[in-house]
Amino acid sequence: MQIALPDSVFGTVDAGNTAWVIMSAALVLLMTPALAFFYGGLSRGKSVLNMMMMSFAALGTVTVVYVLWGFSMSFGNSLTGTGDIGGVFANPFSLFGSDQLMQTRDVGGATQVVVWGSTQIPAIVFLAFQLTFAVIAVALISGAVAERVKFVTWVAFTILFTTIVYFPLAHMVWGGGLLSGEENSIAAWMFGVADGMAKVVPIDFAGGTVVHINAGVAGLVLALVVGNRRGFGRTSYRPHNIPFVMLGAALLWFGWFGFNAGSALAADGLAGLAWVNTAAATAAAMIGWLAVEWVRDRHPTSVGAASGVVSGLVAITPACGSVTPVGALFVGLIAGVLSAVAISLKYRFGIDDSLDVVGVHLVSGLWGTIALGLVAKESGLFYGHDYKQLVVQTVIALVALAFTAVLTFVIAIALKPMGWRIDREAEFAGIDSAEHAESAYEPA
Repeated sequence: MQIALPDSVFGTVDAGNTAWVIMSAALVLLMTPALAFFYGGLSRGKSVLNMMMMSFAALGTVTVVYVLWGFSMSFGNSLTGTGDIGGVFANPFSLFGSDQLMQTRDVGGATQVVVWGSTQIPAIVFLAFQLTFAVIAVALISGAVAERVKFVTWVAFTILFTTIVYFPLAHMVWGGGLLSGEENSIAAWMFGVADGMAKVVPIDFAGGTVVHINAGVAGLVLALVVGNRRGFGRTSYRPHNIPFVMLGAALLWFGWFGFNAGSALAADGLAGLAWVNTAAATAAAMIGWLAVEWVRDRHPTSVGAASGVVSGLVAITPACGSVTPVGALFVGLIAGVLSAVAISLKYRFGIDDSLDVVGVHLVSGLWGTIALGLVAKESGLFYGHDYKQLVVQTVIALVALAFTAVLTFVIAIALKPMGWRIDREAEFAGIDSAEHAESAYEPA
């Protein structure tokens, strides 16, 4: 039985904005197969298929659960007019299956559809766009546990993680929950309310908190629970196909314009600013990463260039709608340097974050989110404003970090009876043959 949606959510459609968001959703969807190439190239030849399959598995499971209850948990209260549950998530059953989004009404002979807020975009299109964010967020985590995890346990994890961690965090940040700028949010509690909103509103334009801090922390927790690859610290894990890595990075950069510019939800100047900032920060981050390699090793590498691209994309994601192009260059350059330095620390701490999910996504995600307190053009410290935006950004990032860490640990422990690790012989022989009975490269 469908819930009748209130009249306030019906409206006419802006064809141009709708077309832009549909195209952006397609670009973001491309990012998950791009990630499969990026991660697959970084893996060893005997593990490449499993690594790519982990991304494709996320495409399958997360798409299904997002349509069934994910959109409802993340944004359902905004359309049904009902409240959420403790500011953490909306009712998963209020829009279960998403069929309700196809309701229409006739007004003066014209058909109106369910639209998303004031955007004049059909809510079903907004669902499509947000679905792709959920998919890539989960796929990113897989790089932290490459080459050693049972595929069936990973599939179960994708369903539990999206339901218990991703959907609530998306609601808290973007759906009017605890990490938003609404009256019931942490920001409002910290600095008060004005005109029905927190005086200082947290900024996460396209997912620095929801996607990258979230995925980075989850990757760290899984790496700790699952344990290191056998031979970690003694074996050289060299990328087996660097052209795959660079192809994946190029496609990620291409898709990321949908990720960031599409988050404007309109084909307008804000989308243009996000596009330019995305290009600028990414280029600066690549230069920053290569500069670190040159100073440290005297050899700027192809893998370093590709990784620098990703670090810049991650860092500018929360900031792309709120900084100037010069600010974007600053955010990207520092991100490239920080992540290039951070990835070497996993050996010092003995944590096998196999493909540097923590060093890139957590480090650059944290930097991009917190840097907004410095360089946001309307509220940043460097633009003559006070400290409040910096404090809010830091608090929101840390709350999200703790939220994800605790719940991911619970999920990881709950899945232990299924078994996380493939056996010793299978790991040495190669996870592709053990888990999928396939090999990427047949012997001549």
